Amino acid sequence: MLGIIGAMDEEVARIKEQLTDVQVETRAAMDFYRGKLGGKETVVVRSGIGKVNAAICTQILADVYHVSGVVNTGIAGSLKAEIDIGDIVLSSDALQHDMDATGFGYAPGQVPRVDTLAFPADKGLIQLAKDCCGEVNPDIHTFVGRVVSGDQFISDKNKKEWLVNTFAGYCTEMEGAAIAQACYLNGIPFLIVRAISDKADDSASVDYSVFEAKAIEHSVNLLTELIKRYEAVH
Repeated sequence: MLGIIGAMDEEVARIKEQLTDVQVETRAAMDFYRGKLGGKETVVVRSGIGKVNAAICTQILADVYHVSGVVNTGIAGSLKAEIDIGDIVLSSDALQHDMDATGFGYAPGQVPRVDTLAFPADKGLIQLAKDCCGEVNPDIHTFVGRVVSGDQFISDKNKKEWLVNTFAGYCTEMEGAAIAQACYLNGIPFLIVRAISDKADDSASVDYSVFEAKAIEHSVNLLTELIKRYEAVH
């Protein structure tokens, strides 16, 4: 069974509409929609915004639903000039840019006593998503790169430059790395899918509201196709 996590209602509503044989359970104030999409067992949930919500949600998917994989869909701010609004970034790996234990000798972003700086996404899911996106979203570009997450909406040019220079991030958002860490600790394959809604700079607040709907549409197109083909990978 594949678990689909979105941070906001808008991100998961379109997927929920396509589910059949639906059962809904509420845990930790989150509604888990279990059903079938394209004949495949799927559970879809809105985690809420931020890393704590995202991590709790992922652990429930692991403990209660025993998912075989997790895909986190949503929107993000671009950290590279060539990644335009509307494009999609697939995670190569993910880290928390606001984790700072440098005072103890750790690198920025390193979770103390965890054996990796960044949590690697599943290569099979990355390739599957690339193939699907090329078919269902031919009007945009797809990139594979690092997702950097923190409990901050990035709308400052200087902070953006720091994220690029420090972490070589492709996009920034508020949940993915927490989901990645939870999946890593539980041994669950994962992928973060981020449609770009803004440039994570001084124009971010304006761009986000204008382009959010289009970004979500691209994510839903990709997810629907990915779920149909999921068993080919796992």
